[in-house]
Amino acid sequence: MRQLACALAAFSPLGALADCTRTINVPMSATGLSVTIRGDSINGIYPEMLRHMAQKEGCEFHFSAVPRARLEMLFETGKADLLIPASKTPRRDEYGIFVPLIHNRATLISLSQDRPALTSAQEIIANRQLQLVLVRGFDYGTAYQELIQQMKQQDRLILEPDPLSVARVLKSGTHYLSIMAPSIFYGAIIGDPRVEGMMETLRYEPLAELPWGESGAYISKSSLSDSDKSKLRQLLERAEKSGAIWKSFQRFYPAEVLRESIKPLNSTGK
Repeated sequence: MRQLACALAAFSPLGALADCTRTINVPMSATGLSVTIRGDSINGIYPEMLRHMAQKEGCEFHFSAVPRARLEMLFETGKADLLIPASKTPRRDEYGIFVPLIHNRATLISLSQDRPALTSAQEIIANRQLQLVLVRGFDYGTAYQELIQQMKQQDRLILEPDPLSVARVLKSGTHYLSIMAPSIFYGAIIGDPRVEGMMETLRYEPLAELPWGESGAYISKSSLSDSDKSKLRQLLERAEKSGAIWKSFQRFYPAEVLRESIKPLNSTGK
């Protein structure tokens, strides 16, 4: 993570803030190179960003590895102080204060093939030969959830625990599709021998119902004191404004992956 440390060096205090009043509980699940989990070791762009904050700003973070679906439940019940990374959705807005850090976009992902391009959720629903394979607990907003329900009703939905499991299903046939940010998919399959060579065979298709949006962190409304909420919000906003997060993405991801799924927050996001 030396590259990431160099990028985060640009993130420096702009004024004294009170320390956090207690350790901040941050359960995490593997999310591309943003969060990597190997046994008890939790690393990646966002864990290292938070560790840097801990060193500079007097806040201590406790990380734990959990499946994505459980992570959502922990946040909704006030047992997780931060949900990071997370796309902005109406459901999450009920439980947390959103701090945007990057623009992101989920796309349709499949093996390259000769079929006509798919540009909308309705085209997926209309093609009965296609099956949708998604990560349980991922959420890209209202249109995404509506597509899940319709595919479930038609018995054309497969839910897997993580992006690597999704990749292994996609590799088995061209009739399988998935939806997620390409950066997450890339981070999950890079270097895994079970899906070796898969990156060169992928097809990315933007969907009309899933435009560019915002990804960042949710601060729990229920589990933290007002002072800790304020402290964390200022720290996260400062990290984004420094440009350190975007520089880290540029170092860890190929340009073609970023082009499909990640942009800095100060871009138009369109």
